[in-house]
Amino acid sequence: MKNFVKFDRHFFESDNQISCIGSGELGGKANGLVLIQDILNKKVVQEKLNGSFVSIPKMIVIRTNVFDTFMRLNDLYDMIGLPDDRIALAFQKANLPFEILGDLRTIVSNVKQPLAVRSSGVLEDDMFEPFAGIYGTKMTPNNQHDIDTRFKKLTEAIKFVYASTYFKAAREYMFATGHSTEEEKMAVIIQEVVGTRHNDRFYPEISGVACSYNFYPFGNAKPDDGVVNLALGLGKTIVDGGAAWSYSPSFPDSGPPFNSIGDMLKNTQTRFWAVNMGKPPGYDPVKETEFMIKGDIAEAETDGTLRYLVSTYDVESDRVWPGQSGKGPRILTFAPVLTMEYIPLNRLIKQLLEICEEELRSPVEIEFAVTIYGNKKSKPTFRFGFLQVRPMVVSTEDIEITDEEFAREDVFIASNSVLGNGIIHSINDIVFVDPVDLNAVSAAQTVQELDNLNRRLVEQQRPYILIGYGRWGTSDHSAGIPVRWEQISGARVIVEAVKDEMYTEMSQGSHFFHNVTSFKVFYFSLSSSDSKAIDREWLFKQKMLEERGFVKYVRTEKALKVKVDGKTGKGVIINS
Repeated sequence: MKNFVKFDRHFFESDNQISCIGSGELGGKANGLVLIQDILNKKVVQEKLNGSFVSIPKMIVIRTNVFDTFMRLNDLYDMIGLPDDRIALAFQKANLPFEILGDLRTIVSNVKQPLAVRSSGVLEDDMFEPFAGIYGTKMTPNNQHDIDTRFKKLTEAIKFVYASTYFKAAREYMFATGHSTEEEKMAVIIQEVVGTRHNDRFYPEISGVACSYNFYPFGNAKPDDGVVNLALGLGKTIVDGGAAWSYSPSFPDSGPPFNSIGDMLKNTQTRFWAVNMGKPPGYDPVKETEFMIKGDIAEAETDGTLRYLVSTYDVESDRVWPGQSGKGPRILTFAPVLTMEYIPLNRLIKQLLEICEEELRSPVEIEFAVTIYGNKKSKPTFRFGFLQVRPMVVSTEDIEITDEEFAREDVFIASNSVLGNGIIHSINDIVFVDPVDLNAVSAAQTVQELDNLNRRLVEQQRPYILIGYGRWGTSDHSAGIPVRWEQISGARVIVEAVKDEMYTEMSQGSHFFHNVTSFKVFYFSLSSSDSKAIDREWLFKQKMLEERGFVKYVRTEKALKVKVDGKTGKGVIINS
């Protein structure tokens, strides 16, 4: 194992970006960041960035043996299986090992900006079982006047991440992937948050997730051209599947294929996440977003953070112009950065994707945050904080779907926009959400019903096809059904259709999407123009096993055949 600098008070004055507390393993996420640091040291020429720089934010890793000691000293293994709130409260009442407390006080004594406390489980970020978004991350503003309070908030955040190892979401993910909770050991990353303080908010101008492979290319882009998702503020917007700007790094001038300016206005990001630097919230150490707040785009304009991020809609000319001039509505297109190249962000993203892909020998996904510096009189510079890298799973199996096969009378579902590649012959079960009267409120109500049914089907080892309307896994209840991955983990095929009031462009930077691709789930996307491709008449003739609210569960007499051609994006489900 590579030797790392042991943490001490001199770390903050050194050129080292990584140091460790305790012994044991670093965990998957930390190992990925170690790889990134080596890559940046060897291959990224900082001089070409003209005063800007790229780095991983300084971080301290609390290794896994500290977690083992914490669990053993406090007899916490007996808590496994209890409700999340009881687990979280028990962990908060427990004591961290005495030998690390001095180091934690040193951290809050030397760092005056917000800290992100992140999970780094041993099983995390594996190519085929990535645990994306399963464990907790907690921000702390770290701006309280007294060291004792800052120290207390840091220890609460560490205990929260430890507790998330055993929350229901993690246990069910473990169950679905054939692991036991005893296998996991948790390391913790303490890392400075990339960003700048604006009034009572601390956030980066840009957060992003970039993938070197694009499962849903549009325009002239090809899958190997990759895809980037950008958002204002902290990256929670993207990883939770919220509204973000998508583009191909090979074609930065071409944004998402909106049908009209009206669609662009309707679907632009209007809210963003930030660390709360103002009035302390109500005490809630078991809440992941305890010290996070949401701002709106008007507040960001007051903060002065939109200059390089937006375009403006001119009502009189019915045109969208890059930049912040004029009084029209702002649209987060990132055009000043991507098309006018005020900073070489896209070129850097392309370089980093190529380097990481070469090092990991597979397509990759990276997460990052960017802070832009400068004023109207000077050329802007920026800080690019590299936050994470993961391998991606891309199937290369040679599958072909002919036009005749696509138009067969016994096709249950057909789509020209399907994620995945391969053939499945062994599914008889279909779970679907009936769209009658489905709205944002009722979509949220279906989640528990899906969760309960999924649990039973996983236990019975019965894979199923899941059909719904709107975007699966979104945090926006008005855009689809807000399930978490572990609540539908038994689905081998997922189908999303569109209702007119629901916009469903899928964020390829979301944790939900990453789990879909890693588990090789076929994902059928049906736009409003081809939503009739579902043979509902045949579906309602199948044997109804269960009907609860909007969720229906049927079983077919013969196994369905699912076939997806990853090269063309075509997919069919055949009912005989």
